[in-house]
Amino acid sequence: MIVRQNIEEMDMSDVWGKLSAPVPPSTISWRQDGRPVLREGKSYARFVAYIEANTVRERLDAVVAGEWDLTLDLLPPVSGSADDGDGQLCSFKARLQVMGVIREDVGTGRDYKQAATDAFKRAAVRFGVGHELYAYDTNWVQLDGEGRAAKPIEDPQVAYERRYGSGNGRGAGSAMATAAGGGGGGGGGGVSVIGTANTSEAECPKCGGRMWDNRLTKRNPRAPDFKCRDRLCDGVIWPARAPSTPALVSVSSDGDSLAFDASPLAAEDIPF
Repeated sequence: MIVRQNIEEMDMSDVWGKLSAPVPPSTISWRQDGRPVLREGKSYARFVAYIEANTVRERLDAVVAGEWDLTLDLLPPVSGSADDGDGQLCSFKARLQVMGVIREDVGTGRDYKQAATDAFKRAAVRFGVGHELYAYDTNWVQLDGEGRAAKPIEDPQVAYERRYGSGNGRGAGSAMATAAGGGGGGGGGGVSVIGTANTSEAECPKCGGRMWDNRLTKRNPRAPDFKCRDRLCDGVIWPARAPSTPALVSVSSDGDSLAFDASPLAAEDIPF
């Protein structure tokens, strides 16, 4: 039985701080994201860090026992990829209330359980639970084969720490240069210019957040090179149209664009 806490005796700033504290390293797991790619005769796959729903529940019960509530609403199925069987994914909207504050998010999965836990974890992230995982750099790990049964030749966590260090979040190897667009009158918005030297990450031109690097895994060469990690943001960075075209071009809110004179990322710069 969960004992209800006295709200008046709780410091709210302390509550939010404890909820958003980094999760224990022992609770972090890794899963393959997307299909493997071949490079120089070797197979690589991108792995992403995640935590189980039980870890989220334990954090909520430890910090705000009896003061949180979860409501799940079933949503219509959404289209998935070819790897999802019939191409349909279950979808839930999670409504998480903590100390009277409400946050909502949507999750998807191959079945109801997977979709429900995905929605729960995403809503919890909006309270800071496990938010540090979104700051992790891209983690490419070599596989022992090319088929569906292929496994990583080393633990993804070990591979990540070897490449970026043992600390949580982004590694020191990422390099971004951001220039604010000036401009005269007319109320033009700022323009972010992003350098790509020795980095697999980019800054979203719309929200300024981190982006997924799709250059290795996309099938259509005309598809975006980068896509914002925030599902609520549609920020993308398109591939160069010609060899002389800069690798990345960011677009301001008023539709104007500014090019950065840099050559496209070479294959040997991919941080495997």
